[in-house]
Amino acid sequence: MRKSKIGKIIGIAFALLLVCGIVSISLVNNYSAVKISKELRELPLPEGTELIESVSKAGKLVGNGNGMQFLGAMLIKSTLSIEELDNYYADYRKNDWDCIVEKQEGKTIDVIEHGTLEFSEEIQGSGYYVVYSWGSGIKLFEELDIRGH
Repeated sequence: MRKSKIGKIIGIAFALLLVCGIVSISLVNNYSAVKISKELRELPLPEGTELIESVSKAGKLVGNGNGMQFLGAMLIKSTLSIEELDNYYADYRKNDWDCIVEKQEGKTIDVIEHGTLEFSEEIQGSGYYVVYSWGSGIKLFEELDIRGH
């Protein structure tokens, strides 16, 4: 009887370890996306611009095939034109996937092809823009996350 009790405890411990491992993969990858959003929020805003909110998402967001993608985005309201904003954020770009500026109409971020990512703010009128960046996470966690497959 004692052996069966030890076997059950080992089985439960193994199951808990497995569940915790699976959950932690998603949490780590979500945090990688949150960091991208945080980096955007920490950039200084141009004159006449206010930060409304920021969002992030990890998963298979665009394209075909396997692979995790990480997106951070912020909604801004500005008196500047899209060209002026794009020129401003060009100084902060490390690559072609950083600080992309687009007009924002509605809550949904249109660059996402698989699933949705939305701002909670109701967008009324003009002068709203999304600034977003793509990033990466920890390779091992990227490979193990089923959302990327």
